[in-house]
Amino acid sequence: MKKIAIVPGSFDPITNGHLDIIKRSSKIFDEVIIAILVNPEKKYLFTTDERKKMIEKILDDMPNLKNVKVDSFSGLLVHYAKKVKSNIIVRGLRAVTDFEYEMQLTSMNKALDKNIETFYMMTTTKYSFISSSAVKGVSGFGADLTKFVPRIVAECLEKKIREVSH
Repeated sequence: MKKIAIVPGSFDPITNGHLDIIKRSSKIFDEVIIAILVNPEKKYLFTTDERKKMIEKILDDMPNLKNVKVDSFSGLLVHYAKKVKSNIIVRGLRAVTDFEYEMQLTSMNKALDKNIETFYMMTTTKYSFISSSAVKGVSGFGADLTKFVPRIVAECLEKKIREVSH
């Protein structure tokens, strides 16, 4: 049976830390779905379509990730998992502080669907401090964002920040 793993998140924007988890997951599972969460109650910098296109461009430049695809979903992750015939969720952990929140999500998902299994991966140390929020926080101030995100994301971020500030 094909092992399909879901790496869910808002990816607003995707970071090198996210990509670290995705690359490593792609070596373990037959297929990896980057599942972009669409939450109408959350304010995003990038639209769902913009996030999806950025990720697809990144994947186009990474031929070793042929088993990774991008999708989006709204509603419950367990319902999405059932739709794509997966029972595997992969979550990245940066620090101990992430664990409590992730444990709550895992427990809720397990209560909703006992067949769901969550795999935690520690982010590589050099990415452990990177978050989408932190990257957005330093964007627009002349920082070299390519230390934190792929070049295409840095370019999109710089453009979006200019648009938003005018």
